[in-house]
Amino acid sequence: MAKKRKSGGRSKGSSGKSGTVQCSKCGRIIPSDKAKKYTKRVSSVDPQLARELRKQGSYIPVRTITQYYCISCAVHTGKVQIRQASERRSKGRR
Repeated sequence: MAKKRKSGGRSKGSSGKSGTVQCSKCGRIIPSDKAKKYTKRVSSVDPQLARELRKQGSYIPVRTITQYYCISCAVHTGKVQIRQASERRSKGRR
């Protein structure tokens, strides 16, 4: 069977076996270098209230949430778009 990508869809290079992570949507176990990492900052305070508190000089803590998605879930949820062959990075260009 033909191979679609030289890298196999992974970014490990020659680093050997990489760790695994669990998909946040479907629970599938996937290699960490193949997973799509999605990070967002979340505040527990309402944005309008936080703006007023910041004016008064208070510190509003913000925590970072990191989620990992397998390729199929990342495409399904719109985190990653499928690009045309002409838009993808080719072997010669960097």
